[in-house]
Amino acid sequence: MSRQNYIFTSESVSEGHPDKVCDRISDAILDAFLSEEPNARVACETFATTNRVVVGGEVGLSDPDKLKDHMARVDAIVRGCVRDIGYEQDKFHWNTVEVTNLLHAQSAHIAQGVDKDGAGDQGIMFGYATDETPELMPAPIQYAHAILRRLAEVRKSGKEPTLRPDAKSQLSLRYENGKPVEVTSLVLSTQHAHESQTSADIRAIVEPYIADVLPKGWLTERTEWWVNPTGTFVIGGPDGDAGLTGRKIIVDTYGGAAPHGGGAFSGKDPTKVDRSAAYAARYLAKNVVAAGLAKRCCIQVAYAIGVAKPLAIYAETYGTGLVPEAQIEKAIAAVMDLTPRGIRTHLGLNRPIYARTSAYGHFGRAPEADGGFSWEKTDLVEALKKAV
Repeated sequence: MSRQNYIFTSESVSEGHPDKVCDRISDAILDAFLSEEPNARVACETFATTNRVVVGGEVGLSDPDKLKDHMARVDAIVRGCVRDIGYEQDKFHWNTVEVTNLLHAQSAHIAQGVDKDGAGDQGIMFGYATDETPELMPAPIQYAHAILRRLAEVRKSGKEPTLRPDAKSQLSLRYENGKPVEVTSLVLSTQHAHESQTSADIRAIVEPYIADVLPKGWLTERTEWWVNPTGTFVIGGPDGDAGLTGRKIIVDTYGGAAPHGGGAFSGKDPTKVDRSAAYAARYLAKNVVAAGLAKRCCIQVAYAIGVAKPLAIYAETYGTGLVPEAQIEKAIAAVMDLTPRGIRTHLGLNRPIYARTSAYGHFGRAPEADGGFSWEKTDLVEALKKAV
């Protein structure tokens, strides 16, 4: 049995963090291509720094003329993302940032394996679920996201006009008998408008929203607050630190509470198992927990480039399972086709649903009517119960 009493910490970053700006741009470009053609191929990387955004990677559409047209749209997509996030500062402004587009056609050598329904690359992917929150997510990362999402809402609505886009949160939660009961420390750093604003001023702005987001009783007189602990944070975003696509893979997943295969998500079309198989693994782990087969579940799948079937499936329930892990592994293979095509079809992944995933976590979100976050559904519960 795993430990029951401990402190665990996870962090999140806002949509205005430099790396998240890049994730958003890469996924917005992906969505634009998928809107044109469900089988579009995209592997888009973005780099952002002072007054500059560089986009590169491989893309593909069946119609060469449409590919050329979409290449020409990249500049407007980048500016639209930066504007929506909220950057209008002197050295990073949506209207004046210099955009360089280095996207080019996908390698024919990569395409030859993928076009035969094989995986787009080798790799291992993990999915995880736990019953400690209603969303079946680890609590530290789920609430670290929730804090930043709420602050973004009040910033964008104009309710808190001195908040700026770049922000980070970090929660240390004390667990008692395996359940989170108290925030032992909370770190919140947010970009703000004026150098005259102190850490105390920023805390006065953010504390009510944080208290509203967290479960009642988690904040106590013992909770340590660290709000803008270095003081002034006016210069932020890509002007403060350079950003790259795919550098926040732990923020994007489980906050360190579960293993990670190492592959990033943003900018990758769903033939890339780095993304689609990680979504499938989360879907399966969540359904195992939702079915009551375990309180915690981690699923691993493995692939080879150009090969459709998964090479291996592994399940771990950390001593919380009601049935042996081997039975869960067999049940998983029985209830879902885990070939790349099977995953894309089952979860409906060939749609423009990815820009929304680029901040505040790919998991623990509510499934949406247009197919967004389909991997968060719990519609395999009965099938899994029968299969074990």
